[in-house]
Amino acid sequence: MNAQFQPARGRLNGSGPIAVVDIGSNSVRLVIYERKARTPTMLFNEKLLAGLGRGVAATGRLADDSVNLALNELARFKALIEHTGCQETYVVATAAARDAANGAEFVSEVEAFLKSPVRILDGNEEAYYSALGVIAGFWQPRGLVGDMGGGSLELVEIDRNLPGKGSTFPLGGLRLSEEADGKIPKAVKIAEAALSDYDWPDLAPGERTFYAVGGTWRSLGRLHLMQNDYPLHVMHNYEIAADEAIEFCRKVAVPNLDGVDKGEIISKQRRPLVPIGAVVLEQVLTAMKAERVIFSATGVREGLLHETLPADMQSQDPVIEAARELCVLRARSPEHAEELIAWTDKLFKVLEIEETANETRLRHAACLLSDIGWRAHPDYRGEQSLNIISNASFVGLDHASRAYLAAAVFYRHQGLREGALSSVIRQLFTDRLRIRAKVLGATLRVASLLSASMAGTLPQVGISSIAGGISLDLGKKLADLEGERLRKRAAQLGKAISATVEINTGLNK
Repeated sequence: MNAQFQPARGRLNGSGPIAVVDIGSNSVRLVIYERKARTPTMLFNEKLLAGLGRGVAATGRLADDSVNLALNELARFKALIEHTGCQETYVVATAAARDAANGAEFVSEVEAFLKSPVRILDGNEEAYYSALGVIAGFWQPRGLVGDMGGGSLELVEIDRNLPGKGSTFPLGGLRLSEEADGKIPKAVKIAEAALSDYDWPDLAPGERTFYAVGGTWRSLGRLHLMQNDYPLHVMHNYEIAADEAIEFCRKVAVPNLDGVDKGEIISKQRRPLVPIGAVVLEQVLTAMKAERVIFSATGVREGLLHETLPADMQSQDPVIEAARELCVLRARSPEHAEELIAWTDKLFKVLEIEETANETRLRHAACLLSDIGWRAHPDYRGEQSLNIISNASFVGLDHASRAYLAAAVFYRHQGLREGALSSVIRQLFTDRLRIRAKVLGATLRVASLLSASMAGTLPQVGISSIAGGISLDLGKKLADLEGERLRKRAAQLGKAISATVEINTGLNK
């Protein structure tokens, strides 16, 4: 096994921990990541809404109280960075620091204090790293990325792994709220005027996706999620049809969210900014003729780390790599999980089961996740696995795909009874994915009895086509593995695929 995957203290070894300090116009945040990886896992995450950008539009300066608040928080961040043994620290500052007359002075204080250089991102750089963050968090995204902070809005087209040219607008939440005196109609006019000269990308039908980045927009998405009783409380890759999102934005564009259903779930500090975020989002979705908006939990910070990865790591599938990490940390035999991938590849080929590219990658991820619940009591392995997968900080897959992974592994442990599966999961995935989850779950159940979920056996089990189905060929060497339980599970698989599944030992018994 690769040395970088050797677990230590419940973590994975490698080039870490790594700290990113993000000094924004509204929040000051520290994120400590476990290590450099295609899908970096957070060890620690803390933010303070210092409001550095508050008043900059009017006075041209960072307010003293906001500066003091930020510096006090940075003292705590410094202690945490040292305590966790971070090997690298990246510090970035955005709109407030670059626009304020005393921004350079503040940055100098931060550099002296943290003993790390501060990189002040200009608007184009901020757009670029936001786009890289979306590339890091999604699988081959296509559309328009928008990052709304406290001081500015960045827009940049994205084509799978290539960010386009970025543009920046003075439409951050704090700045727009102040310029509009908190009045929604005035904010609408300012946003319309600021965006009127933007050269909107000519996106083809099916690719008019808007990726919304930033805390204000995530809060807006969370409000929509809660109002609609959406079953999965995971914001990353939460999707709303554009028409529905535009109508929602109009309804919640109320000062301080007064009278808005479920408005109390938004923190008091965020509440004044969410209606402003709704104004800007409505204008963007309307102007770009969007088909959908998808909320992203990844942005500038993840984009910065993504840029530091070698090209071969950047091109890795984030779902596969995240699943592989969980497999190393939790499975009985990571080598067996890799064997499962190759074995199910062959089985699906012999069965002539057609898969899209996305369905193939999901099947591979499910193989890697299939045994992560083995330490639980046997009656709860499926449920525990389902909970881990459905709530894990995965990136690179939509919610229907997440449900497929959770269901396939649940079926692997708990059997194929439909009623046993969580109603939450049943609401999320399509009929096609539901059927495929059962097929894969049944396949994994057979494989677990053949191998005891340990490496070495599956590569010796042949798979051949027979009239009306397939034969699992054990041969004389593995003949003793044949038995009643294995035959029953083979029959279950046969029922799931509407075909015969025979166990062949090559011996006459």
